[in-house]
Amino acid sequence: MAHVTLLYFASMREKLGREMEERVLPESARTVHDLIGWLVTQDADYASAFAEPAKLRCAIDQVLAPFDAPIAGAREIAFFPPVTGG
Repeated sequence: MAHVTLLYFASMREKLGREMEERVLPESARTVHDLIGWLVTQDADYASAFAEPAKLRCAIDQVLAPFDAPIAGAREIAFFPPVTGG
C-alpha cells in the first residue's frame, strides 16, 4: 500500500472541507482514474467532489497528468478544476 499526500484546490477544497490529506492507498489504485474510483466510495463528500471527473485536472508530483497516468511512487497528487481567465 502506498502512502500519498492528496491536495484539493478551489471547489474541490470547498466540497471536501479540507485542502490536503495523507492517505494510504489500496493496491487497486494504480492510476489516477483508479484512485478517483476508490475515493468516491469513501463518503458522500468525495462522491460529490468527484461527481464530474471530466471537469477536473490532476497533477502528480506537481506535473499535470492525464487520468490514465500511473500513480506508483507518487508522493503528491493534486486535484483542481480547470483554470479560466478573462
